[in-house]
Amino acid sequence: MAWSFEKVAGPIAGGLGGMCWTGKALLVSAVGEGAIYRCDPKSGALSPFRRYTNRTNGLGMDAAGNLYGCQEGSRRVIQFCEDGSAVTTAVMVEGRIHNHPNNLSIDTAGRIWFSDPHSDIPAPGPPLFPPLEWAAVLRLERDSRREWLLKRMTHDTHAPRAVLVSADEKVLFVAEGATRSPMRELRAYRILEDGNLGGYIVLQSFTGDARGAHRGIEGMCLDAEGNIVACAGYFASGPGPVVMVISPAGVVLESHELSHDSPVSCCFGGSSLDVLYVTTAEGYLLKAVGTGRRGFSRYDKQAGV
Repeated sequence: MAWSFEKVAGPIAGGLGGMCWTGKALLVSAVGEGAIYRCDPKSGALSPFRRYTNRTNGLGMDAAGNLYGCQEGSRRVIQFCEDGSAVTTAVMVEGRIHNHPNNLSIDTAGRIWFSDPHSDIPAPGPPLFPPLEWAAVLRLERDSRREWLLKRMTHDTHAPRAVLVSADEKVLFVAEGATRSPMRELRAYRILEDGNLGGYIVLQSFTGDARGAHRGIEGMCLDAEGNIVACAGYFASGPGPVVMVISPAGVVLESHELSHDSPVSCCFGGSSLDVLYVTTAEGYLLKAVGTGRRGFSRYDKQAGV
């Protein structure tokens, strides 16, 4: 069954990025604009939720309904508080400021797994803290005093993009590689009993053709069966922009074409988590209903805004 995507909003200058369903509405990052919008699920209307977010991209909520975002422009993951303030998490890894957080996934223990690639757009201000020589998946977690700690989780990534904790929280899915990277893969890392990552297997590999490198996965979410719903591709090469459903073992169960270029993020929303939303680098917000799939809910309860 083909999925039909309709435009909800856009184009918004600077492109759209990460999304988060709060339980009542969809939050959407307008990365270039430096804002987060609230999308009304009934009317599709966008209204300002937060301003001056300094290129916040990936969004996510924990079990208590706290909202976190990957603030690429300030090189940090922050918590957006209900009173309009923001709280910074840890920014030092191995004694240095980390790179430009892009995408995150929060497990039931409240640990924030996030990709930390290099960015083509430097942070504003004097380059007092140069980027790291490496780009990895990092993890934020609280110590016994409730202080944030930051730990490097991968040592074999070069340009991690989307990250996603599996439904059973035994695997971390990582989309490795930007278009200019030597490899573009969907990887599955084992999460060990001690919390570290074991080895990985390659679930999907994105190569290239006469027109150039294929664009790999940029955004992922889970459906209710634990499958990966991923958006990838562009018109410049390969099969074009698509949304795929991939089993945890790496089998492509479905693939659906998009009429809009360069999808960035995907997220299930709606009262029954049966509406799939997609953002694009061109600044469009799309949705598909009647897909036959529902989103996975990691938490029994989630605060709504």
